[in-house]
Amino acid sequence: MGKFLTDLNRKLKSEAGIGTVEIILILVVLIALVLLFKDEILDLAESIFGEVDKAVKGVY
Repeated sequence: MGKFLTDLNRKLKSEAGIGTVEIILILVVLIALVLLFKDEILDLAESIFGEVDKAVKGVY
């Protein structure tokens, strides 16, 4: 984990790498998409976990 953070920090500080502004913009877009499709994401997660629960109950 330490090497990952060190590499990430190095890439964030690199002039040739992705800049902080780009990362912030990507995060803003991702958060907006999650908020926009929140209900669909929750419905999908509930159906997936429901199927997993049924499969587990079938095993035991």
